[in-house]
Amino acid sequence: MNVTKALKLACAALIVFASVNAWAQATGAGASAGSPATVASGGAASKPSKQANRALRKSVYAALAKDPSIDAGNISVTAKEGAVTLAGTVAEAAQIEKAAALAKGVSGVVSVKNKLTVQRPFGQ
Repeated sequence: MNVTKALKLACAALIVFASVNAWAQATGAGASAGSPATVASGGAASKPSKQANRALRKSVYAALAKDPSIDAGNISVTAKEGAVTLAGTVAEAAQIEKAAALAKGVSGVVSVKNKLTVQRPFGQ
C-alpha cells in the first residue's frame, strides 16, 4: 500500500515537473515571437485569428439558424482562416447541399468541407 502511494506521488511530481519545464521553455527569455515554442503554444499573434475564427463560426451558425428548412441542432461548425467544416446529421439529403450553400454565402468563408450525413431512424 505504501509503495503504491509513493509511486503515485512520484508520478504526480514527475508530471508537474515536466509541465513546469515545458512552460518555462515556451515563455523563457530566449523565446522570440517567431520561435517554434511560441508558435506551437499559440502565442499572442494567434489571438486575433482565434477571434476571427470564432466570429466566422458564429456567422455560419446564424445563417443556418435563419433557414427554417434546416435543423441546425445536430450540425457542428468549425472555422479556421476562412475554411469552414460542417459535420453532423440532417433529416433529409437535400439539407446537406442546402447547408453547404448557406455556409458558402457567409462573408469571409473561403471554402466549405461538408461532412454532413442523413440521420437514419432508430432501428434501421
